[in-house]
Amino acid sequence: MRLVVLDMAGTTVADGGLVERAFTAAAAELGVGPGSPEHARHLAYVRATMGESKIAVFRHLFGDEDRARRANAAFEKAYGAFVGDGLLAPVPGAREAIEELTAGGRTVVLSTGFARVTQDAILAALGWLDPEPLVPLTLCPADAGGRGRPFPDMVLAAFLRTGAAQDVRQVAVVGDTSYDVLSGVRAGAGLVAGVRTGAHGDAEFRAAGATHVLGSVAELPALLDGAR
Repeated sequence: MRLVVLDMAGTTVADGGLVERAFTAAAAELGVGPGSPEHARHLAYVRATMGESKIAVFRHLFGDEDRARRANAAFEKAYGAFVGDGLLAPVPGAREAIEELTAGGRTVVLSTGFARVTQDAILAALGWLDPEPLVPLTLCPADAGGRGRPFPDMVLAAFLRTGAAQDVRQVAVVGDTSYDVLSGVRAGAGLVAGVRTGAHGDAEFRAAGATHVLGSVAELPALLDGAR
C-alpha cells in the first residue's frame, strides 16, 4: 500500500464524546432540548451515522436546507469551543503509527466529516500542525466537492491530489465507522479496515465490506508490512 487514508475522530483522535455534546448544543439552538423524545430520536440517529458528513446528518434530521445549515453551523461552533476543554487526545499509538507509516515511504492523509475550521482546530489542539504538519494533506468534505462519507470522494481526492499511488488498489482506508469502510470500498481501495476504538464494531464493519478489523490504528503498520 502506497497511500493510507485515515479517519480522525474515533480512529486517530479520541474526542471524549465531544460529538454528542456539540450535537446537543446545536439541537438546543433549533428548539430540540435535552430530555425530549425528539432529542432522544435525533441522538440515536447521530450515533448510528457517526462518520457521515455532519451536514448530511442535519439535512436528514431537520429537513429543509436552512435549518440544516443553522444546525451544522451551531454544531461546528460548539465543537470548536469544546476542543479547548482538554478532552482531545491521540488514540494511543496513533501518532507513532502515522510516523512509522511515513518513515516506511507511505503517504498518510487524514480525513474527517467535520468542516475545515473544526478539523484545523483539532489538529492544532493535538500539536499536529506545528512546528511541521504531521501529514502532507488533510481533507474534509468541502475539499472533495462537498460530499462526505459514505461517498468515496475524499478517498479519491487523496488519491488524485497526492499522486502517491498508481492504482486505487494501492490505497488503504481505515476508520472507526461503517461509513468510513463503505467509502473505502466504493473507492476501490485495496485494503479497508475498521478499528474498534470508536463508534461501530465488527458486525457493522463486515456488513460494509471491510477487508480487516483491527483493535486500533496502532496495529496498522504491522498489518501493512505483513501484506507487502
